Amino acid sequence: MGIFSKFIAKIKGENAFAPSDWQDLERELLASDIGPTLTQSLLDSAHKVKSENAQEALKATLTSYLSTQSRAPITNPEGMTVVMVVGVNGTGKTTSVAKLASNIKSSGSAVVVAAGDTFRAAAVEQLQTWGSRIDVEVVSGKPNGDPASVAFDAVKRAAQSQAQYLIIDTAGRLHNKSDLMAELEKVKRVVEKVAPVSEVLLTIDATTGQNGMAQAKLFAESVSVTGIILTKLDGSARGGIALAIESELNIPIKWVGTGESEADFAVFNASEYIEGLLA
Repeated sequence: MGIFSKFIAKIKGENAFAPSDWQDLERELLASDIGPTLTQSLLDSAHKVKSENAQEALKATLTSYLSTQSRAPITNPEGMTVVMVVGVNGTGKTTSVAKLASNIKSSGSAVVVAAGDTFRAAAVEQLQTWGSRIDVEVVSGKPNGDPASVAFDAVKRAAQSQAQYLIIDTAGRLHNKSDLMAELEKVKRVVEKVAPVSEVLLTIDATTGQNGMAQAKLFAESVSVTGIILTKLDGSARGGIALAIESELNIPIKWVGTGESEADFAVFNASEYIEGLLA
């Protein structure tokens, strides 16, 4: 990423900043998907930075915009942990479900996956393929069937098999916002007849820029999002949207996806992220 790298190099050299330098920095910040409000705030902070502590001062400023909420996974100490993964289609939601399942399985816990995005046949097939690859049971239903019914069957199956985790893929697109949110609420309500939903993770595509912020706001208003999975955070994604979302919504990013394989998935490291913005 390195949004501030040129700025730090110049300020350490104690060169005078021309108006064009500040304009360049502003363009860099906006291009990184940080957004206009946070860009202005960061520019105001940058104006006050002294050459002798430029990197540390900017690191402290950037860190102050991150969420103070815990990034630790929320688990159910009294039984099975149920995780719902929500997000619009195209954000890597279904792939993230599989990667999360693989990550949990590799830690030694038994996990069951619910193919609850029944309105998108490709999502069900995709999860079934992943299930075979990572050796995780996938519970599915009829095409265009009731997602809540699939989720209910899955939570019963997970309880029966004494799995420690159930991860539920959910619908990513219905006719309108209210239909989608009502569907997600229904899935949660039905599942909680058997076991509480411990965590609701929202997938955000790092390459979508401010559209990612709009999606985060939409879901945060309607369902109790406990964390974010930031997908496609690879070399082509500037990733500033992570800072913008955490600053505005105070929802912690918990996981990041950087590629297509199950290994391309890791816990979000805030310190490394900030270093990346400065490096």
